[in-house]
Amino acid sequence: MSTEEIRAIELLGRVSYGRVATSMRAMPFVAPARHIVTEGRVLLRMHRGLGYHRACNGSVVAYGADNFNSGAEQIWSVQFTGTAEIVEPTEEQLAAFGPEPRTVDDEPFEPVYMRIEPQFVTVHELDYSAGHPAGPADRPVELHSTDHSTDHSPEHPGEHSMGRHLHHVA
Repeated sequence: MSTEEIRAIELLGRVSYGRVATSMRAMPFVAPARHIVTEGRVLLRMHRGLGYHRACNGSVVAYGADNFNSGAEQIWSVQFTGTAEIVEPTEEQLAAFGPEPRTVDDEPFEPVYMRIEPQFVTVHELDYSAGHPAGPADRPVELHSTDHSTDHSPEHPGEHSMGRHLHHVA
């Protein structure tokens, strides 16, 4: 395993959920999934009732997870791209997944398990630590800003310009 794959697996182990992406009837989709890493492969648990597993089975998929909402200064994102297949997990793997949700979109949860054989692995890390020179574009901006500066729209006093609400990650 490459250093990047080892790092990606280590980071993936820090969170429980991510998103699987592929296409269904030529349309792209992204669906949430619970994951574990076992024997260098990503194992997913999804809700059978949504039918996404049928589009994923035998297809190339991307599975991504991140810590974007953690509030950490060290932000990371990993993506595993490879072929997915439906599998039956072992008892140890079932235990590693932990409890299942009761429902998904008001339907009883029915699990289906998929394994991704990674062919490509990417890791992206963003550093927002105190040692990093912080400019306005480096800080997240709240949608309901408490900034009371004089940068207001002349047509609508008290409204902030749209530029204050835009933020790009990298």
